[in-house]
Amino acid sequence: MSRLTRALSSRRRFSATTSPEKDRVARNKWDAIVIGGGHNGLTAAAYLARSGLSVAVLERRHLVGGAAVTEEIVPGFKFSRCSYLQSLLRPSVIRDLELERHGLKLYRREPSSFTPCLDGKSLLLGPDKDLNQSEIAKFSKKDAIAYPRYEMQLEKFCKFMDFIIDSPPPEVVHDLPSLADKMKDKVRKSVFWSHCLQHVYALGHKDMVDFMDLVLSPASKVLNNWFEGEVLKATLATDSVIGTMGTAHTPGSGYVLLHHVMGETKGERGIWSYVEGGMGSVSAAISKAALEAGVHIMTNAEVKQLLVDGNTKEAKGVVLADGTEVHSSVVLSNATAHRTFVELVPHNTLSDDFLLSIRNLDYSSATTKINMAVDRLPNFKCCENNSAEGGPEHVGTIHIGSESMEEIDVAYKDAVSGIPSRRPIIEMTIPSILDKTISPPGQHVINLFVQYTPYKLSEGSWHDPVVRESFARRCFSLIDEYAPGFSASIIGYDMLTPLDLEKEFGLTGGNIFHGAMGLDSLFLMRPTKGWSGYRTPLKGLYLCGSGAHPGGGVMGAPGRNAASVVIADLKKS
Repeated sequence: MSRLTRALSSRRRFSATTSPEKDRVARNKWDAIVIGGGHNGLTAAAYLARSGLSVAVLERRHLVGGAAVTEEIVPGFKFSRCSYLQSLLRPSVIRDLELERHGLKLYRREPSSFTPCLDGKSLLLGPDKDLNQSEIAKFSKKDAIAYPRYEMQLEKFCKFMDFIIDSPPPEVVHDLPSLADKMKDKVRKSVFWSHCLQHVYALGHKDMVDFMDLVLSPASKVLNNWFEGEVLKATLATDSVIGTMGTAHTPGSGYVLLHHVMGETKGERGIWSYVEGGMGSVSAAISKAALEAGVHIMTNAEVKQLLVDGNTKEAKGVVLADGTEVHSSVVLSNATAHRTFVELVPHNTLSDDFLLSIRNLDYSSATTKINMAVDRLPNFKCCENNSAEGGPEHVGTIHIGSESMEEIDVAYKDAVSGIPSRRPIIEMTIPSILDKTISPPGQHVINLFVQYTPYKLSEGSWHDPVVRESFARRCFSLIDEYAPGFSASIIGYDMLTPLDLEKEFGLTGGNIFHGAMGLDSLFLMRPTKGWSGYRTPLKGLYLCGSGAHPGGGVMGAPGRNAASVVIADLKKS
């Protein structure tokens, strides 16, 4: 009888708890422990429990969600502290876990993008094709004609990517016990590559060449080949640099342009949405699905180290910060690869070569998130609307300080020198324009996603309140150039630099994706060559976070895919 079969015959149900019940958690031997209650960890836990396994999620902070959380830092204002938009969450996860039944409510953004210019012009973009054509034509009639073809091509490529994202990579499986298992593994890989070839064939030769050009090229090259207008190119280029220590001229940055249309909202490709109650509502819905399936969730439960059986060299549980031991058959880590293997796995357990590959992963970050409470909406000089209720320019992502790709490049070069960008690239969103549950009437929540801010400064430190305040004021002053009086509307704010993202949310280096999303860190190379299939060199330990395939973003795919691998392994054991 397999471990999974035994688990099905003796299924146990538990509910969310906090630290006073650690003793009860410790008394049980769980089928699976998940380190970290981020959205991927919760997703993995839900799928595991639905298969009949007993599962405990151990979260270090006082609330679950990881980087997808809602917190009330300024009284009366609910901030999506890290992630702030929804689109990438896989439709299969929403459907399988019935997240809408568990409270997930999305607000479709239309228009989705607004770029104000200092010369008085502006660019609105969204799902309305007629709006796009008239707006782009203000800058270039040629671009207005090309833009629908550009979006159509990206959508075509995303259909190919859907299969890759939703499948565990065809990784080498180490130490298969029998010839039959080895044959099954070969068949599984053959099926994967066969499906890949079918998708390649469906694309056709020309589109496949264009796809390779997109994923290998700098975004600047791709956009220059499509368009001539700087404002349009810069607006689109911001998608290629989000969360990276890179520029639109970085080779491979073209791949991230796919995020422009990769996600969807209720079946509409490329539509990004606000979540009612903030991004914490995504995690809350997943946690409700997990609890309903029987998952035990414990907060304020920091994992200090993995337990490893001295004889079998297998993961057998975890040790909490207070010394409590929690035992399990398998452990899934939603932490970064660096934290998992370098900090949590006991020393002298993993090979030097493997640890070297982990230590050499790219966790560079140039991202700062500023969450703000304001007493009124910003009034942009380039717009005639002065209504307190807001206009179309307030609905989508507002691109500040990125009127050309050159501006993005200059801001990046400052950070390479260890200097926070003198003219930062800012993506502003105002979720309270659609979601009335997160701020008092007439007042608003504003998110600023800011680049570039190096992890380590050449002068000063992010620990210095003067340095922090100076950079925040620099961002507010830049917005004032586009929307005079903005600084005067600020009631309070919460600022998260790369150091804060690392310390508070466990994001190594402050990297929001659990590691760079370059071509050398994706698919069969994520997190490192030879170990992309969620399994790890320590038997019984799996990765289920964004450091595993397919990478960062609130998509749930790493958690779901990892769970499927664990379930398959337990059936064999």
